[in-house]
Amino acid sequence: QVQLVESGGGLVQAGGSLGLSCVVSGRFLGIYDMSWHRQAAGMQRELVAGISRGGTTNYEDSVKGRFTISRNNIKNTVYLQMNSLKPEDTAVYYCKARAVALDGSSRDYWGQGTQVTVSS
Repeated sequence: QVQLVESGGGLVQAGGSLGLSCVVSGRFLGIYDMSWHRQAAGMQRELVAGISRGGTTNYEDSVKGRFTISRNNIKNTVYLQMNSLKPEDTAVYYCKARAVALDGSSRDYWGQGTQVTVSS
């Protein structure tokens, strides 16, 4: 009953920028941590950036200074602004949200993923 839908992926040249969005919808009481992850072909999924409900952020080392995560708690949306993109940033990007269900329990929900391709 909780859905995450990402948007904003695409093809960009190295050095370019892309912005991703992820909207959380459905029936829930609230959302705690939100994050972006990525999975390149043949690789394990890895955390790219995370943000708490209060706005505390953390980043994977290779994206520090290039990517910015933010969220809008009113719109239940998390964003990822990606600048100075490199070919090694090519991957499927997934958003994740920890949501509180109507019964008070919390669990992680994932989006379906959006492809980001950076050409050299």
